[in-house]
Amino acid sequence: MTSAPTPPKAKHCETMADVRREIDRLDRELVRLMAERLRYIEEAARVKQDRGTVRDEARIEDVVAKVLAEAGKVNLAPEVAEPVWRLLIERSIAHEYVKFDANKSAAE
Repeated sequence: MTSAPTPPKAKHCETMADVRREIDRLDRELVRLMAERLRYIEEAARVKQDRGTVRDEARIEDVVAKVLAEAGKVNLAPEVAEPVWRLLIERSIAHEYVKFDANKSAAE
């Protein structure tokens, strides 16, 4: 049996410089993870055969539901998580359209 994830705790910081250093560290990790996520969006653009399948409303809602479930486990406020992920999804879809079109143009 697996236990629920432990919500992350912030390190105790003595100064605003300490706080900012930790936020900068996390931002670097988030950028790396977002870049990795975007590579999979590019893979989707390569794999999909039909431009009409790039935007998938059911998948969008599935992703958001999974994010909100995970957010609840780690005490991430849903009013922060949901709009951030919806924007991430929309920008990912826009990127996927660009890559899809480029792939199809290159194949012609």
